[in-house]
Amino acid sequence: MWDFEHPPLAGNLAARYRIDWMLPSECADRLAAGTADIGLVPIAALAHNPELLIVPGCTIASRDYVRSLLLVRRAGRTLSDIRTLAADTASRTTIAYARIMFQRWGNAAVEFLPAAADLDAMLDRADAAIVIGDPALLALEERANRRERHEEELVYHDIAHEWRTMTGLPFVSAVWAARPDAQANWDRLAADFVSSRDHGLANIEALAAEWSNKLPLAEHTIRRYLSENIHYILDDECVEGMRGFFRMASEAGVLPDYKGEL
Repeated sequence: MWDFEHPPLAGNLAARYRIDWMLPSECADRLAAGTADIGLVPIAALAHNPELLIVPGCTIASRDYVRSLLLVRRAGRTLSDIRTLAADTASRTTIAYARIMFQRWGNAAVEFLPAAADLDAMLDRADAAIVIGDPALLALEERANRRERHEEELVYHDIAHEWRTMTGLPFVSAVWAARPDAQANWDRLAADFVSSRDHGLANIEALAAEWSNKLPLAEHTIRRYLSENIHYILDDECVEGMRGFFRMASEAGVLPDYKGEL
């Protein structure tokens, strides 16, 4: 979103786009309801709304470790022994990936319990937890301190790394999607988002400094996350990753068959 928030292009883009900020799951709901034209949506939402068009060029993905998607379990519970899993409700796609993986781990019966992103509270009510985004990055930084406080051994699984190990595919989280009537300005729209992505990648240092003042995360943590953990280009490997995800999600009964185009 660099160009949409910073000069010299923010003013011009503001004349063509009105930006509303919300969770990715809410973006998908707004597109489905027809109250938004374009949204950064979790890819699982596309299976329920196949008429949405994927804007070429940009994605939120990871080729291996992502660090912001964690499955945390008590050391005494193996993956196949987990009975209850407290899951952050912020990302439907991550939950879909997790359901596929638990089936492959021989534990299709694990019960997912919706929960707010508080690791301690989640583990008070379940055998394991899925934490997403900033709370996951914080959980990694606080891992040693938490063990001292609770005297409890936990195992931290990076979900994107587990997916890559299991399937050989990148973990694709989200894409820009648009309603069909956006095709009238398709080339301009795609160019705007690709340009903004590229300018953001050229300003990682500025972004790390900016967001370290907004989040309880160290600047070096944000820099590493933005430059090493997230992959932003919707390339052939990511498209194959999406195809694999949709195929496996359908086979596992996690999502309906995806009827759209990739």
